[in-house]
Amino acid sequence: MKIVRAGGITSPKGFKANGLCCGIKSTGKLDLGLIASDCLAVSASVFTKNSVKAAPLLVSQKHARHNKILAIVANSGNANCFTGKFGMIYAERTAQIIGKLLKIPKENVIVASTGIIGKPLPFKKIEAAAPELVRGLSVNGGKNMAKSILTTDLGTKEKAVSITIGGKKVTIAGCAKGSGMIAPNMATMLGFITTDAAITAAMLKNAFKTAIDQSFNCITIDGCMSTNDMVTVLANGRAQNKTISKKGKNFDAFAKALAYVCLDLAKKIVIDGEGATKFIEIHCVGARNYAQAKKVGLAIANSNLVKTAASGSNPNWGRVAAAAGSLGMAPITEKNLKIKFSPFYKKEIQISVDLNLGTAQATIYTSDLSVEYININKRYS
Repeated sequence: MKIVRAGGITSPKGFKANGLCCGIKSTGKLDLGLIASDCLAVSASVFTKNSVKAAPLLVSQKHARHNKILAIVANSGNANCFTGKFGMIYAERTAQIIGKLLKIPKENVIVASTGIIGKPLPFKKIEAAAPELVRGLSVNGGKNMAKSILTTDLGTKEKAVSITIGGKKVTIAGCAKGSGMIAPNMATMLGFITTDAAITAAMLKNAFKTAIDQSFNCITIDGCMSTNDMVTVLANGRAQNKTISKKGKNFDAFAKALAYVCLDLAKKIVIDGEGATKFIEIHCVGARNYAQAKKVGLAIANSNLVKTAASGSNPNWGRVAAAAGSLGMAPITEKNLKIKFSPFYKKEIQISVDLNLGTAQATIYTSDLSVEYININKRYS
């Protein structure tokens, strides 16, 4: 696997992107982005498990059922959530407008929004900017796309890698946003992955589920679940490799590269956590199964006491023990629980928790909880 230097969402063959300012954000920053494949792509998507879902998610869930997508349009600065019937109308019209301009069915368009909840979407601004957005599609437009989805993020999050499958170069790339309100299933994040690999929808879903479970669903910043979150992958087959239709060497190579891209983007979200000064890896080992290891890891990662201790460079292992025991799992006791820390004064911290109950393990990624996190969120409106 090779890292594509300065790579981004348009690194795979057959993808173009663009991002511009349509006026949703009062700051004048980019707030509307588009990714388009030059041919129909098989797709897979995951969406927030929050029961309060934003209008664009409801539209995208419907479109994603077909596993055939040609474009993704996303806006930032407004979540288009809790916006009633007009929210749904605007989300559907956004897909319709982009579809008409690209001369594709609206059902082949994924719609995403991120930003403030409960404010009407200024749809006319999106409608007015859509023609320019489509005209500006370019293989060089990935960076602007990555910028256009940011909210409280401090910077863009991009990654691209290439592998060889059957003698053909296959590229996998992605961009994401996310900084606060981050928790598994999903978080306040948008993630878009593109690849020119030829792969069936079933095998893409298989690889994607594993990649998501070990990346975006293993990060937390504040334990809060949002309403707008999704990650979507598109595979357009332009690499012309022999189609991956079953498990084996080619599938394993693809799945490994996809997982790498997803984990890199997920880590970038944690590093860019609102007010974050520390990046924390929690390794939970010796569990009876992966689910148990992950549950304990998340309990520690979501503990405000652990996170504030990390912010203060205070290696208070008692807080870790309390968080692990808070789940009420009878086998987790003082007798078998072992805790190790790396130096807490460093920017990157490792916490190792051994349950001594089995051989399963999981790694969770989080950040500290600082005064700046509070300052950011008490002003956010």
